[in-house]
Amino acid sequence: MFVEDLITYWREAGLEKIVRIFWYFIIFELIRYVIVDYVVVLFYFLSKSLNRQKWEQARVDLFAEYPLVSIIVPGKNEGKHIFKLTRSLAEQTYRNYEIIVVDDGSDDQTRIIGRDLEKRGLIDLFISSEVRGGKASGANVALRYSKGKYIVHFDADCSFDYDAVEKSLIPFYYDPRIAAVGGNLEVRNSKESLATTLQAIEYLKVILVGRMVTSYLGIYRIISGAFGTFRADVIKRLGGWDIGPGLDGDITVKIRKLGYKVYFEPMANGLTSVPNSFKKLTKQRLRWDKSIIRFRMRKHIDIFYPNANFRWINMVSSLENVGYNVLLNLKWIFYIIDMMWNYSHLLIFIIPANIFLYTLTNYMQFCAIMLIVRNPREKHRLLFYLPAMVFYTGYYLRIVRSVAHYKEFFLKQSYDDPWNPLKSSTKAKAYRL
Repeated sequence: MFVEDLITYWREAGLEKIVRIFWYFIIFELIRYVIVDYVVVLFYFLSKSLNRQKWEQARVDLFAEYPLVSIIVPGKNEGKHIFKLTRSLAEQTYRNYEIIVVDDGSDDQTRIIGRDLEKRGLIDLFISSEVRGGKASGANVALRYSKGKYIVHFDADCSFDYDAVEKSLIPFYYDPRIAAVGGNLEVRNSKESLATTLQAIEYLKVILVGRMVTSYLGIYRIISGAFGTFRADVIKRLGGWDIGPGLDGDITVKIRKLGYKVYFEPMANGLTSVPNSFKKLTKQRLRWDKSIIRFRMRKHIDIFYPNANFRWINMVSSLENVGYNVLLNLKWIFYIIDMMWNYSHLLIFIIPANIFLYTLTNYMQFCAIMLIVRNPREKHRLLFYLPAMVFYTGYYLRIVRSVAHYKEFFLKQSYDDPWNPLKSSTKAKAYRL
C-alpha cells in the first residue's frame, strides 16, 4: 500500500516539484558521479585505443633504457608484512630495482626480520632507527640512499599484480611532462567484515573510477603513498616529503606547482588491507579528512592566488577537491534543513525516494566499474551490498568528514595526531607545514 502511495505521489508531483526537491541529487550526484564518469571512461578507452601504438612504443622505450628503480618502503612495526612484499616484487615483470626498507622506530620484531631479509639478499638495504621520526622522515631517509631514476613508494602491507611496477613506469615514457604516477589499489580483506566490504566498493568508486576521471580531466590531485611512482630528480628537487598526515596529497600538489603533470594508471594494480571495524575506520578517516583543511585550505592556499606561478588547472584541481569534500558537505546539511523546514510533511515520501535514487546511482556506477576492473567476476558479490552504500557514503562518511573539518579548521587537531611523533608535529606546526 505504501509503495503504491509513494509511486502515485511522485507521478502526480510534477517535474518542477521533483527538481525542486531533488536538486542536490540531480546537480551534484547524478551529473558528476554518473554522467561525467561514463563520458570520461568512454573517452579514456577511445584515447587508449587511438594512441595504442604510442603506448606500445613507450613500453619499448622503457625496456630499451631499463633504468634502475628504487622501491622504498618506510613504516613502523611492519615486520610481518615485509617478506610477503618481497615475494610479490619477485614476481614482477620489471626486474631492475632495488628495495630499501626503513624501520621507523619499531617496537616489534621488524629490526630482526629486516636484517635477516637483507642478509638473504631479499632486501638491498635495511635502515633501522631507534627513534621514531614519522612516515615522511622514513621516506626521506630511503630517498637519500636511493640510486634509481624512479622512486616507487610502497606500503609494506600491500601486494601487487605481476606487472604493476612496469605499468606504473610506462607513462613516463609516453609523456615526458609526467613526474608522478599513481597506481590503483583494491581492498584485499573485503570479506572480513561489513566495514571492509563497504570500503572495497568505495575504493573501486573513488580510486579506480574517480581517479581515472580526474586524471583524464587533468585535475588528478593525490598520488597514494601506498603505491606511487615518481621521477627521482623531481622528488629530490622538492626535498622529499613534508610531515603528514596527508603527505601524499601534499607531495602531489608540490609536483603540480612545479609545472609537471601527474597521472593515474588504472592497470597498475595493487591490494591493500583496510580497517576491519567502523571504530578503526572512523579514526583513519578523521585523519584523512583533516588533511584537506590543513593542506588544501592552509598550506597550499596560494594555489588560488594570481601570482607568477599561477595555473588554472591547479586551481581547478584544488577547487574540485575542496568544493566536493568541504563546501558540498556543508551544502548537504543545508539541503537537509531545507527539506525539514519546507517539506517536513512530505519526508515520508522524500526519504524513500532519495534512498531509491542513490541506490540506483550506485548500481549505475558499479556497471561502469565492471567495464574497467580486472577480474570483474570476483566483484559480483559486492552487488548485494550496494544499497548499504547509501548510508555508508551518504550519512556515515559525511558525519565523520564534518567532524574532521570542524576539528581541523577551528582547533588544528592534526598536529596532535599520534600518527606522527610529537616532536615532528611540533616542528610542522612551527613551520606551518
